[in-house]
Amino acid sequence: MEAQVIAALILLPFALAFIYAAVHEYLRYKSDGRANYGLVYNEETGTTHVTGIADDQEAYDPEDYDPNAYRDLDVKQEPEEKSS
Repeated sequence: MEAQVIAALILLPFALAFIYAAVHEYLRYKSDGRANYGLVYNEETGTTHVTGIADDQEAYDPEDYDPNAYRDLDVKQEPEEKSS
């Protein structure tokens, strides 16, 4: 197989994914209008993700995040030992 064919086969899935995303975003733009994307913080999981946010919402600012304030609900905390 020639090098150009191998390169095309490697790049083809990425090109198709890019084209799919572009068409999807274009169709969303035509139906909903301009979108405002931003970073959103999920307090339940302690994670952030990029999504469309409403005009009345404020985007998440990483400078305001305090990792010490996050409490993982899945981790069972053992009671502290009292020293006498």
